[in-house]
Amino acid sequence: MARDFFGRDQRGRRDDDSEIRVTDRRRILLDDDTAERPEPDEAPNLKPSYVEELEGRVKAAEQKTLEVQARFDQLRKQLQAETDETRQRLNRAADERALREKADFIAGLLPVLDNLQRATEAAETGSQADVIAEGIKRTAAAFESALAAAGVEPLDAVGQQFDPELHEAVETAEGSAEDEGKVIAQHTRGYRIGERLLRPARVKVGRYSNKAKAVE
Repeated sequence: MARDFFGRDQRGRRDDDSEIRVTDRRRILLDDDTAERPEPDEAPNLKPSYVEELEGRVKAAEQKTLEVQARFDQLRKQLQAETDETRQRLNRAADERALREKADFIAGLLPVLDNLQRATEAAETGSQADVIAEGIKRTAAAFESALAAAGVEPLDAVGQQFDPELHEAVETAEGSAEDEGKVIAQHTRGYRIGERLLRPARVKVGRYSNKAKAVE
């Protein structure tokens, strides 16, 4: 049977074997382009080189600062520990020295107690007055020696110009012009240790009255 250009017979039909096939090559090209196209890399670095260099220096400086700070903290803790240890050692040494000085002072007072006990025994046994008096003198001497060993000094007030920092006036008495404002008698002795006054001397102070002036 005769067929036309498109393979159709006279009835307008065509064989299955002569069916026209069309291949869509656009899909192939698109697929090829997609397969060959590379994956996008990271965003390009748009910073100039000197900016990167400055940032590197800043990071290095920050790291150096952290290291210096850590070293400083370590040294500070070490110094604090050494200071605390030194303070404790000095405190122990001061306590030991104070205890030793206290023990020495008490030991110096023991002879005073011995003499007082002897004087008491002498008075109880009816000893003579001169024996008791001698015992009391020895007791006072021993006590003064103990005070001197501890650094205590007595104040010699009689004949000195009255000083309210050192003397306590408990009485006044008329006297000559030379006795005006001077200590003419002492009731109790004053004592000091170093520059510190332990107690003032209780004294009698002379005064030159108007009556004495008139007599002269």
